[in-house]
Amino acid sequence: MSSLPRNREVLVSESDANGARAAGEFDLIVIGGGSGGLAGAFRAAEHGARVALMEPSALGGTCVNVGCVPKKAMWLAAEVGRRLAMAGPLGFPVQARALDWPTFIAHRERYIHNIHQSYRRRIDAAGIVHLPRHGRLVERMRSGGGVVECDDGLRLQAQRILIATGGHALRPDIPGAGLGAVSDDFFRWTAAPERIAVVGGGYIAVELAGVLQQLGSRVEMLVRGERLLHGFDAAIAEQLADDYCQAGIRLSLGCPVAELQRDDDGQLRVRDGAGTWHGPYDQVLFATGRGPNTHGLGLPEVGVETDADGHVRVDAGHATSAPGIHAVGDVTADMALTPVAIAAARRLMSHVFGGAADPALDQTNVPTVVFSHPPVGAVGLTEAQARERHGDAAVRVYTTGFRPMLEALTDTPQRSLFKLVCIGEERRVVGLHLLGEAADEILQGFAVALKKGITLQDLHDTIAIHPTSAEEIVLLR
Repeated sequence: MSSLPRNREVLVSESDANGARAAGEFDLIVIGGGSGGLAGAFRAAEHGARVALMEPSALGGTCVNVGCVPKKAMWLAAEVGRRLAMAGPLGFPVQARALDWPTFIAHRERYIHNIHQSYRRRIDAAGIVHLPRHGRLVERMRSGGGVVECDDGLRLQAQRILIATGGHALRPDIPGAGLGAVSDDFFRWTAAPERIAVVGGGYIAVELAGVLQQLGSRVEMLVRGERLLHGFDAAIAEQLADDYCQAGIRLSLGCPVAELQRDDDGQLRVRDGAGTWHGPYDQVLFATGRGPNTHGLGLPEVGVETDADGHVRVDAGHATSAPGIHAVGDVTADMALTPVAIAAARRLMSHVFGGAADPALDQTNVPTVVFSHPPVGAVGLTEAQARERHGDAAVRVYTTGFRPMLEALTDTPQRSLFKLVCIGEERRVVGLHLLGEAADEILQGFAVALKKGITLQDLHDTIAIHPTSAEEIVLLR
């Protein structure tokens, strides 16, 4: 074993006769310090492994720095603003004002800084060697794993390597795409643009459009498809679209974007596939997908296969085509969810270093939430998926649409929709889809129940908590 220190961020090693730095030996090298990489490093260290973690940027990856965490912070700010606007009709002498972005951003960044500090403390306590450098696979060892070279020439080797480099926001391949922003740029803004076009209809587009509208922007969504949130239940997506239109968001569906131009007055205009120009806008934000961070990792040189989109190919246990080299998170084609990356990394490391029997992660019935306004929560099969898989005769669908009490008290038009998908004579629940206030918090407990195989009768046998939105689920008939 190398005598390299276990808890230092900077490693210094002697040069060999050829001028290359000598390799430090570890049990595990993790390339990428996002949610999946950190989870894998911590779990391996818990089992006694000597771990090196390579991350040249801020710890926490996309989720902590330009994803889930700052996104949820902005969503919360938007929700506070919405509640302030509702206070007047209820009799509170509150005058809603625009968000002071610099003040709020200071609080948001302080929160993220505390997460970074917590990671550093845990890394030191676990004895993990953190190298703030890029790593590239340069050699595969016959016994498994390989050699990783840092961008300054330092080489490390291990019989197990975990690739967890995440992904990045994509821009469409159209003229003028560089004039638009992507989701990473959103978190550098210090004010809401007066008028903005959000290009895309997926969960990132929906979330950022809702936040910006609530914080004072005039938002138009330019959506290539004929509906929002492809992959979610169609009825939920339709009701969300109606809620967004009621909130003032303009939806242009069936509107592929073909070109972006800046006028002489500095305003942006967008041409769609039919030749129609949209705008003017102060900003255009692309939320048109993400790609894996596999460029420059040296994957072909060590025999790690990728798919047509660049994702690392892995089996059910997250092993790549190269022995001893594994991958988790957005760099693979797994569900692009932080909890999935964390769970996969922990399960894998418990197998590799802790002797757990099965490294495969069950990715069925994974609950997910879109932080729209109101939020969308989903677990299990959509109605269309259930009918395709089990046949029309086996499927029973139960829905309820309503206005939550606060919306009714303030006479606002926002509506909720809850939908239950059941199959068979026993009415086993195979899908639960929620749109409405607190859907994000309601879903977690019901997701456990769905995974355990609850039936419609089990819901009916449960006493409702009244008055709540959640009670609507156990009252569905």
